[in-house]
Amino acid sequence: MPTLRAFFLATAFLGLTVLSAPIQWLSIRLGISLQKTYPHAYHAFLCRLFGIKIRVIGEPVKDRGVLLVANHTSYFDILVMSATVPVSFVAKLEVKSWPLFGLMSKLQRSIFVDRSKRSEAAKAAVEIRERLKAGDTLVLFPEGTTSDGNRILPFKSALMGAVESEIGTDAEGHVEYVPVQPVSISYIGFYGMPLGRENRPFYAWYGDMELAAHVWEAFRTGPLDVVVEFHQPLRVSAECGRKQIALQAENLIRAGQMRALRGDWGIAEAALAAAQAAAQPAE
Repeated sequence: MPTLRAFFLATAFLGLTVLSAPIQWLSIRLGISLQKTYPHAYHAFLCRLFGIKIRVIGEPVKDRGVLLVANHTSYFDILVMSATVPVSFVAKLEVKSWPLFGLMSKLQRSIFVDRSKRSEAAKAAVEIRERLKAGDTLVLFPEGTTSDGNRILPFKSALMGAVESEIGTDAEGHVEYVPVQPVSISYIGFYGMPLGRENRPFYAWYGDMELAAHVWEAFRTGPLDVVVEFHQPLRVSAECGRKQIALQAENLIRAGQMRALRGDWGIAEAALAAAQAAAQPAE
């Protein structure tokens, strides 16, 4: 049965991708809004097909451009984030040449960064700023690589240079910077059972794991439960640059992952409710 399941999912995934690619390509060429919404619908369908159940805590920033910074465990992060909210990704340049996944990244209007060249990274920061000014939601993984899903790796502040970009002024004439919202992605269960440390490598893709073999094994393993927690946005200012923002985001995301792995939903949801209540104007 596991092999049959994997074969069915692989066939359905390839078939849907072959049908979807021309639609998305044409949407980009025509510059219509479908170029943003179609990948969201595509990945949401894939999550249902694969049996990925997503529990969302908090609310993503809407109605304006925002840089979502998240921990990175697996290629499943792409499906999960895109199924949760319409996004594009900031990816390393090597992804562009990957078979199939590179094509999917380009069709999702990803921004590719050559991290080996500082000048290219600076160009990418300009593109990120312009996309955010245009109202796009971009996802950045500041760890710079994937982890085993049991911990958060140190964030590389150099990858967050775009957060120091000015994007305009507010109604009072104050300078506005790129808005940043930390997001915790935590893989917590499969087949409705807790996903222990020993089983997390079935879904976490890291180190020297071979991609195709890992995808096949993940398809064989079964449905997956994921928690996505949107934390309160961080305020960027002239006094609080990329290093401080990277550290704050890292700490928030690490705390969110720890809560999710422990199953402490109530703590996160109560904290969110308290924050929302405090933000409401007094009657």
